[in-house]
Amino acid sequence: MKVFGLSASLIIIGRVSSFAQPQSRSPAFVSSVSAVRHFGTRRSTPLAMAERYTIADQPARFAQGQAENNKRMLDIDSVYDPSSLAGLRVAVTGANRGIGLALSTELVAVGAKVVAIVRKSSPELDALGVVEIITGVDATDDDICGSGMCEQIKGGPIDVLINNAGYFYEPVETLDSLNFPEELKMLNICALGPLRVSSALNKGGFLKDNSSRIVMITSQGGSISWRTTQNPTGEDYGHHMSKAAANMMAVLLSQELKSRRIAVGILHPGFNKTEMTAKYKEIWEIEGAVDPEVGAKRVLHEITLLDMDRTGKFYNCEDGLEIPW
Repeated sequence: MKVFGLSASLIIIGRVSSFAQPQSRSPAFVSSVSAVRHFGTRRSTPLAMAERYTIADQPARFAQGQAENNKRMLDIDSVYDPSSLAGLRVAVTGANRGIGLALSTELVAVGAKVVAIVRKSSPELDALGVVEIITGVDATDDDICGSGMCEQIKGGPIDVLINNAGYFYEPVETLDSLNFPEELKMLNICALGPLRVSSALNKGGFLKDNSSRIVMITSQGGSISWRTTQNPTGEDYGHHMSKAAANMMAVLLSQELKSRRIAVGILHPGFNKTEMTAKYKEIWEIEGAVDPEVGAKRVLHEITLLDMDRTGKFYNCEDGLEIPW
């Protein structure tokens, strides 16, 4: 494969997904990637580009971070300052479990006013102390995501909307095992769902010009240029298509909202140890998976940095660098 113009070998040791890419990370490969990022290639990759983008090979990315003692990647508390989130009204979709629950927990802890938007609550969410729990919100239902959701919100405008709710069909999809209804479901939930919620809150007057922010939790699986590295044999069509569609939607939304100075962030939350990624637990450690509590801080750190200069750009919450489209 090619990494910023440098050749490297690739060994697949298991199934590849957007959450985890079980690949080799030889010292030579890690060294070559590090050299590119710090010095550029001898031919065509400028230093600015090498420093701007993170790398596709996730085991190599994590190994490089360890070798360099990258505090941003290995110790988020060394850079994370949540003080600007205190007092903000933050809406979180899918707040009843996984990374959504972890985000809500951290937000409550730092003094934010959390509006949890869910299909149904959970005992953990009920006990959290959020200011509002909006239930019955199905991301695939136009009416429920519209007036039905907005009618339940009583506390006023939203400062930050975190579109976190998603869906991942677990069986491997190849040409011999395609599941078109499941693919449509992923596209509907992961790409159209956040658009429905964002549109409804906008129409309902909950987004404020010059101050509100919208955050899309998507995935590195939406990077088309990374598929040759992370999915060298293809597969998992619906998942990756839904994330690429979500990224496109978010860029278009950022363009439409620029005149109102409402920033739109597009974030890969990193590899988190959640129920959704449990089937990859045998590679959690070699790929740098973190507990949801750490993953939540990574995401919130990027949200504190979100402004109009960053709107419509795709960031990796693991290292804070951009992901190429």
